[in-house]
Amino acid sequence: MAEKPRLGFTGLWNISFGFFGIQIGFVLQNSNMSRIFQTLGASLDDLPVLWVAAPLTGLIVQPIIGYFSDKTWNGFGRRRPYFLTGAILAALSLILMPLAPAFAAPLIFAAALLWILDASLNITMEPFRAFVGDMLPKSQHSLGYSVQTAFIGAGAVFAAIFPWMLAQWGVSNVGAAGQIPDTVKWSFWAGGVALCFAVGWTIFTTKEYSPEELAGFDGAIPHSDNGQSVRALASKTTSAAWHGSARPYWLPLWSRPLI
Repeated sequence: MAEKPRLGFTGLWNISFGFFGIQIGFVLQNSNMSRIFQTLGASLDDLPVLWVAAPLTGLIVQPIIGYFSDKTWNGFGRRRPYFLTGAILAALSLILMPLAPAFAAPLIFAAALLWILDASLNITMEPFRAFVGDMLPKSQHSLGYSVQTAFIGAGAVFAAIFPWMLAQWGVSNVGAAGQIPDTVKWSFWAGGVALCFAVGWTIFTTKEYSPEELAGFDGAIPHSDNGQSVRALASKTTSAAWHGSARPYWLPLWSRPLI
């Protein structure tokens, strides 16, 4: 019974680098959305209702995407279609969020974008957590999750300090009434670019194993065998990643990576 090839430093970097961009998106959202909502006219009492999008979206989206990504097989791969779709939608949300004051009903517009952003980040993140199980032999799973966690931490630090860095470089951290400060605007725009770059790096530097190749590893069963491969592979990928990946301190255990 064949084992998946072990990956060196470059391979481990490539399959995990997308998490750097994903975490930038999460931290920009978590650390700036309350400020944006208040700038657009929300009171402190309104914030809990506006923030319900984050845990609720993760609760709904992640199991659905995990289920369908386990069943996906096409010419572009198994997980990569979800990486690409989620990254594009999340980047567009990050780019549009600072422009909310220019739209009618800006607070509603920003709240809707928060839902889209959170859903898109979850669409990208959930298959990433299973990607380690898909691409690495069992002997490297712990190392693969450790590399993912390192990129999660690096992305969190970068996103958290970037607005402060912009302020130190002379970018205005105070906006006119009803306007989002330039530090927040440029942080979101830079975050959208970084997200696309990081996820795109993983997409274009990795090649997923075909169903036939996976069938030769660890006793997996071919996809064409009445769906049995889905259950066999899911038990080796999504569930392992589900329990092995890190989660944040303020959401349910299934909802986010650890900052």
